[in-house]
Amino acid sequence: MSGRLYLVPTPIGHPGDLAPRSVETLRRVAVIAAEDTRVGRALLGSLGGGTAEVVRYDDHTERGQSAALVERLLAGDEVALISDAGTPLCSDPGYRLVVGAIAAGVTVVPLPGPNAAITALIASGLPTDRYLFAGFPPRQGGPRTAWFQALRAERGTLVLYEAPHRILDTLAAAREVLGDRPACLAISLTKVWERFHRGPLSAVAEGIAGEGEILGEMVLVVGGAPEAAAEEETRALTLARQLALAGVSPGVIRDALGDAFAVPRRMLYQAALVAQGERP
Repeated sequence: MSGRLYLVPTPIGHPGDLAPRSVETLRRVAVIAAEDTRVGRALLGSLGGGTAEVVRYDDHTERGQSAALVERLLAGDEVALISDAGTPLCSDPGYRLVVGAIAAGVTVVPLPGPNAAITALIASGLPTDRYLFAGFPPRQGGPRTAWFQALRAERGTLVLYEAPHRILDTLAAAREVLGDRPACLAISLTKVWERFHRGPLSAVAEGIAGEGEILGEMVLVVGGAPEAAAEEETRALTLARQLALAGVSPGVIRDALGDAFAVPRRMLYQAALVAQGERP
């Protein structure tokens, strides 16, 4: 009989947030797959120890370790997958392992627990009935701008992660593309220095810049697109595709629709190129 693969959330700050079921699982399994084996061993030690073998499972080892761990699961070992903090697979490695385990007929057991995105969302003061977790934005300016452009029409609240040294650039890009939407920046969630900056994106940027040195794990929550703006973008992109298919050049489409709609010209140009079967 094969073992089970457990997806075990770990604390994002406060150690008391590790659930009893997670503690019992980590103490019992044969293998713990961890992004950083030092973090995994320290966590196991804080639980009073255990017999689990802690193996490295990160972006660099995911492909090879996934196959090896599935073999161990099929041999009967129980395996727990953890990230350095929070719920595995949420902007962390693990997808290949879960897919491989399912394909091999192994039972996958997800445990509920700490998650920075959800924790920030429910404290943001923004709508929670519909949301999109978008992960990390691209690091470079051009791709980051295009990334936000692709999210402009999303009606749900946007939730994303960012590193301290890039947060001001990301706030600026979000404001430039999305407009000065309501937002909340959650910093160092569940730690003693947990704090929130709420308000328009411009005010959030001013608040974080005023702190001086920027430190801590960060989750940015941004209000979704207003209904009118989302509808306008949809109409503009649809028209751009129709004109392109009719033979109008992407440059003409960009200039004409860019004057008529509050939609980034680059987005209109790319939509026209794609419609003509060209590379954006």
